[in-house]
Formats: sequence, C-alpha cells, structure tokens
Amino acid sequence: MNKLVIGDRIVKSFGEGEERRVVLDGVSVDIREGEFVAVMGPSGSGKSTLLHALSGMDRIDGGRVIFGGRELSSASEKELAEIRRAQMGFVFQQPTMLKNLNLLDNIILPAMRDNRRNAKNIVAKARKLMARAGISGLEQRDITQVSGGQLQRAGICRALINHPKIVLGDEPTGALNSKSSQEIMHLLADINAEGTAVMLVTHDAKVAAWAERILFMRDGQIVSELTLSRYDGTGMEDRVEHVARTMIELDV
Repeated sequence: MNKLVIGDRIVKSFGEGEERRVVLDGVSVDIREGEFVAVMGPSGSGKSTLLHALSGMDRIDGGRVIFGGRELSSASEKELAEIRRAQMGFVFQQPTMLKNLNLLDNIILPAMRDNRRNAKNIVAKARKLMARAGISGLEQRDITQVSGGQLQRAGICRALINHPKIVLGDEPTGALNSKSSQEIMHLLADINAEGTAVMLVTHDAKVAAWAERILFMRDGQIVSELTLSRYDGTGMEDRVEHVARTMIELDV
C-alpha cells in the first residue's frame, strides 16, 4: 500500500516564552492507503494534536506533513480547507451539526457547497449512506430528536459524503454507551474494509482493538507501536486483552 499521510519530525507547541509547551516533539508517522490506525495515550500526550497536525487543522512549528503527495505546510488556508473537504472525513466525540438543519441536510452540506447542480445525486447518496448506517427514516428529524448513537452515525455519513481517502476520528465513541459504540465501530470497520483509511484517537482498548496498528504516545512522542492482524470478526476479546496488557506495560 502506498503512503497516504506522512508526518516527518513534526513539532507543535502552544503558548509563548515561559508558558510555551511542546505538545508534539519530533513525531514521525506514516499512514498507508486503506490502513486502520489507532492512537492511544494519556491525556496531554499529544494524540489529538497529532490528528489535527496530520489533517492540516493545526499549523505545525517544525517538520513536514505530506498528504497524498502534497506538503500541507505550503498550502494556503483555502487550499487546506478544500483538501479536508474533498479528501478527508472527520468524526468527533460530539458531532458538530447545524441546529437549524435536519439530519439529511446536515449530511449533504459538505457536498452541496460547490456542487448544487448535482443535488439530486447527492441526496440519493446520503440516503444510501443513512440506510447503511441504520438511520433510514430519520432524514427530517432535527438533531435534538435523535439519540447520541444516531447522531454519531449521521456524523459518519457526513464524513463519507465526498468519498474521502481517510476518515479521522477523535474519541468517536467517547460519549456513547457500549451498544452504540459497538455499532459505530462495526460501521467504521466496514468502511475501512472497502478501502478507506481510518485513523482514530482513543483512550479505550475496546476501540483500539479494531485497528491493525496502534501507536502509543507519551509526552509528545510515539513511544511504541503494536501491530495486529486485520480484524476478521473473530477473537475480539483476545485483541482487547492484548491492547490493554500493552497499555499497562508501557504505562500509557
């Protein structure tokens, strides 16, 4: 598989002078096309900042980030926004939906911005994604009229509406109960199986165990890596135990 994302000695800090805090301290990482990667570590380890840096949401202080052969540090804010909109999908712990739009309109919004003439096809695709995610029939619901799990599924549909090369998630199951979490992870695993790369930031061994590669961070650096076989639907308990045991050994 070709490298989709390359992070080369990334440095990112916040604050100035005595208040300056280095959050990413020379981090190098690759994510390949179609790969499923999880990033784990304690609070403040830099895992969310790494996701933001690799996606171009945060400008870095040093090093390079290359996405699809394009160096993001040389891209303008407008170009970065277009790359994220067209080639990346994002799923966060709390989906950022517009309150004045129903579920369907929130899902199609990223695709409609520059492609209104193709509205009929976009709506049809959104309905197919919603059916796949198990939320058919909720198209006209306000975002306050659905459960947290249903809202997160809608967020995944929105992340997929533009055929992204990668879906990036920051604690995507953090606000969900165990049943909804499992449903979301099944959906993400299916998406990955079809060739879309997935990168998830999580503190939960049960979430990380779905990945084929897990990066462990501490104090702004990747301190270890765990490679698992691609999940085939069996042996999840053993995978979770393996991840949890590695976390204890690494103290992350």
